[in-house]
Amino acid sequence: MSSRNTAPRAVVLRAAGTNCDGEMVRAFTLAGARADLLHLDRLVADPAQLDGYDLIGFPGGFSYGDDIASGRVFALRVRERLYARFHAAVKRGACVIGACNGFQIMTQIGLLPGGETVTDAAPTPPERSIALTDNINGRFIDRWLHMEVNPASPCVWTQGLAGLSEQVMMLPVAHGEGRFVTKSPDVMADLERRGQVAIRYAETDNVNGSQGRVAGICDPTGRVFALMPHPERYLEWANHPFATSLPQQTRQGETPGLRMFRNAVEHVSNVAV
Repeated sequence: MSSRNTAPRAVVLRAAGTNCDGEMVRAFTLAGARADLLHLDRLVADPAQLDGYDLIGFPGGFSYGDDIASGRVFALRVRERLYARFHAAVKRGACVIGACNGFQIMTQIGLLPGGETVTDAAPTPPERSIALTDNINGRFIDRWLHMEVNPASPCVWTQGLAGLSEQVMMLPVAHGEGRFVTKSPDVMADLERRGQVAIRYAETDNVNGSQGRVAGICDPTGRVFALMPHPERYLEWANHPFATSLPQQTRQGETPGLRMFRNAVEHVSNVAV
């Protein structure tokens, strides 16, 4: 492994209906990467473009109007046309993030819960074992929630965030299909055992009814990460709903949202991808 002399390259994939792509590009840029915004159609036409990126982002929104189900059309296009390229990107060490609609997309592609994407010699999309489904109350939820970061997780993106106070470690959510479920209890047990549950909703804030209070998971390498909350909407302290009540000393450093992107940028900067 060797460090690089130039800023790592990040790509944020968009399509009709995505609406958080600009925020994610800004997050990567503030974290020190050279970020590009790329339409999915262009990537399908020239899949080799993905080989030039160290970081990949799936933004939130309502891709293709969330026709059929949330993220379904976007995910099927990637799964059928680009899976081998994403498999190769993960295998060579790229860091990947998905937020909200991006989490829904990544689970349907088969990038999470992972394992197969790294070890499979002949990359074919795996059978799905996790999903994001309707919120338990059947309603769209738009609010800031308290989070708990798992200090034992290998997740690159959440490193150093476990010790933050409950008031600081909040993230905004905005989804109608954010309830995390697994195919069987064994799948959930495996995620827990491997430390793949990187971030949870606080006990009082599991408003969508997610199994195990799961807000976000990573793959076994810790480099592929997705969550229903929006870290890209918490890049500055002024974004915090109670910013003026936070101690001045707290607001001197980076926000948890920006820190997630910084962690990944620093990781790929120090590793030959």
